[in-house]
Amino acid sequence: MSDGIYTVSILVENTSGVLSRVVGMFTRRAFNIHSLSVGTTNEENISRITIEVKGDALTVEQVTKQLSKIMEVIKIKILKNADMVKRGIMLCKVKTSTKTRSEVLEIANIFRAKVVDIAPSTVVIEITGGPSKLDAFIDMISPYGIEELARTGMTALERGSNTLKI
Repeated sequence: MSDGIYTVSILVENTSGVLSRVVGMFTRRAFNIHSLSVGTTNEENISRITIEVKGDALTVEQVTKQLSKIMEVIKIKILKNADMVKRGIMLCKVKTSTKTRSEVLEIANIFRAKVVDIAPSTVVIEITGGPSKLDAFIDMISPYGIEELARTGMTALERGSNTLKI
């Protein structure tokens, strides 16, 4: 069994402390969270937690067994890469000068990123995409100098008519 990144989608009751209990389970069992995203669904009393877990199939099986013991957990599903849409958001503050600004803006344009702030010596760029797109953007923009970077955890949904419903 080889190590990889597994995406776990969890529907939970939207109650105080549920995220703490889910993350606490990972801490107690020494499972590593690679990425985490949480928010309410179209039903305000239900939240979706998307967790990327680094490990092998056995680790992910143990994660799902432990998660199912948490009272507020409604449903758990391991999402397959081919069957999901997965996106994260990144804000990147890049150093610019009058010489480099147009190059930085062109890179942002190529990646379909959005410029959300311009100052005399920096540009803040918002980019949405999968992990490889965000990593590729960082590689391309790094030579100009990254002042700050903030990246969300990945959020995922199954493609097509497959759904994780109650």
